[in-house]
Amino acid sequence: MILSRFPYPLEKGDKLRAFYQIKELSKTFEITLFTLSDSDIKSEYINEVMKYCSKVEIHYLKPLIRLFHLTRALFSELPIQTGYFYSYKARRKIKHLIQVDDYKHIYCQLIRTTEYVKDIHHIPKTLDYMDALSSGIERRIDRQPIYKKWLFKLEAKRLANYERHIFDFFEFRTIISDQDRQLINHPDSDKIHCIPNGIDTYFFEAIKRTEKYDFVFVGNMNYPPNIDVVKYITKHLLPEFPDATLLVSGAEPHNSIVNLANSNSQVTLTGWVDDIRASYADAKIFLAPMMIGTGMQNKLLEAMAMQTPCITTDLANNAIKAEHNVHILVGNTKEELIEAMKLLLEDHALKEKIAKEGQIYVKTNYNWEKSTEKLRGFLEH
Repeated sequence: MILSRFPYPLEKGDKLRAFYQIKELSKTFEITLFTLSDSDIKSEYINEVMKYCSKVEIHYLKPLIRLFHLTRALFSELPIQTGYFYSYKARRKIKHLIQVDDYKHIYCQLIRTTEYVKDIHHIPKTLDYMDALSSGIERRIDRQPIYKKWLFKLEAKRLANYERHIFDFFEFRTIISDQDRQLINHPDSDKIHCIPNGIDTYFFEAIKRTEKYDFVFVGNMNYPPNIDVVKYITKHLLPEFPDATLLVSGAEPHNSIVNLANSNSQVTLTGWVDDIRASYADAKIFLAPMMIGTGMQNKLLEAMAMQTPCITTDLANNAIKAEHNVHILVGNTKEELIEAMKLLLEDHALKEKIAKEGQIYVKTNYNWEKSTEKLRGFLEH
């Protein structure tokens, strides 16, 4: 398994998906993990992943090397993020591993890692696109300052071309949702298999609720779509609820979010929390008006599993396929979102219904054991 980031701790979606897939697949297979990293990794994190791998190889990308990769990528035809994660030294390490061990399958997460093994044909390979990255970047173009727009346009075009190009180098391809599959511009994109995310159903049991806050949003707070959500909530939604409070929890909060929390008495920012369940339980409603981004929002699955009623947009809900007004509330405009917020704040019976039905829906349809079983079938075949 080749990853662009070490899969622990679980503060990013790609890490979460990789970690639980490794955990489930280790019940059947011996796994060698090769992972890139642009920062040091704590020994306790490595030990946690080692529980499920027979071997873990970490290739560290040093700052000057990263700068070289970035510059090289700009002057190539590769997506910038694919070029950023491509190292000749790492490629030699991967080739050596393949030469000395009798691997039966190669699994790449994200197109960032595919250059390492695309020309290996004697071992079957799986590419997990995970998201339609090109569409995610394209949705962010209009939100960029003028001096950055050209770069995002360039990267969106390169990603779309590469997503189509790399398809034919892999025997199996997976993606997180049907919504993302339809965004991969390849004539055989229907052959990409949907492997959804899941939740740890034993961990995300409903715990004692405090509901100290009216609303909560959880996510990596250095990730642009999440930054966009918090800014949207505070600018367009919270002013309609002057007495309401918003809790924002997540690793690596961007300076703009720190400044926003410091200047707005309605917002409480925690940064990283050791047990994310507490953040879900500390609020009455999980509010996630996602406007950009791709993939499946694990934050919604987790909140629903915790019996925290959720409000989101079609963009996020299309991947989950929850039923509006039964498992979740959906709004796509400022007015629709405000109406949904009022409903759940004022109608206690509806709030309880959405909370319970949402939990049942997620636990029935989204758990890691079930979602990884399909992937396991490909690998065994």
